[in-house]
Amino acid sequence: MVTVGPALLERFPRFSLYNSPYAAHDEGCAIDLYPHRGDWRKSGDGDEDRETAAPSPVAGEVVATRTVSAPPKDYAVEHDHLVVVDTGDHLARILHVDPAVDPGDEVAVGDSLGELVRSGFFAPWVDNHIHLGFRSRDADPYRASGSLPVELDPALDLAGVAWDGRGTVVATGDTYAVLDAPDHPAPGDRFAGIAADSGAGILDGGVPHYDGGGLFGGAEGTTAVSLVGRRVGAADGRTVTWGDVTVRANGTPITGLSLFFAREALGAKLVCPDAAFEVGERVEVAVESER
Repeated sequence: MVTVGPALLERFPRFSLYNSPYAAHDEGCAIDLYPHRGDWRKSGDGDEDRETAAPSPVAGEVVATRTVSAPPKDYAVEHDHLVVVDTGDHLARILHVDPAVDPGDEVAVGDSLGELVRSGFFAPWVDNHIHLGFRSRDADPYRASGSLPVELDPALDLAGVAWDGRGTVVATGDTYAVLDAPDHPAPGDRFAGIAADSGAGILDGGVPHYDGGGLFGGAEGTTAVSLVGRRVGAADGRTVTWGDVTVRANGTPITGLSLFFAREALGAKLVCPDAAFEVGERVEVAVESER
């Protein structure tokens, strides 16, 4: 288990442990770090001004870099890259950065590792980000699976924000729309995320388009998880298995909701490659479930 806290996350306005379909994120064993500055809701697919800076989230010695094959996508580069940093306690495994560093280089937190790449591992609605996982120093750094669980330091003081499913569209792309609600309770001061109903924890992940997600600050054991008044899954500890649910926006079925932690702006992100919404449009999100 590796704990990450303010010192690692302070350069990243957004992060997620579960918002990915890949096994490296199972049980929250990796964290995705989004280094975009300002209001993330104004960036996204097709944004020519998307930042490419990739500040190192860890300090240590670069011990390996490798070019890896990525799934072919018409919006992505042909290859992805792996950077491995020995932090002294663990090997940090970093993906989605075209490295400007070489084995033997020493990096400090915040130093440039290179430039972000738009990877074929991303779904089209996913913004560029740094993937970070940790494993023991004697482990194979090249295997996709095998990273240690990532824990969030209580010093982060995460805020869960209730949401009634309503909002106004403030940004759109070919595959998504972003709402102005819920509001961030303390922009710039702390990380916040959309809370499950009745304040039962903060949700993380893609519901229901990825198999599972996360629930942070919830009760121990197995618990039902609800959002906008309907059950969406069940949590075993902090890991949620989504149920058989359909998300609708103004009555239209959409792929789902993208849930994460944000420091500077919140708002709900609708994943909707087969539906179009206009900036300024009022939207009401509803969930249909088997219960």
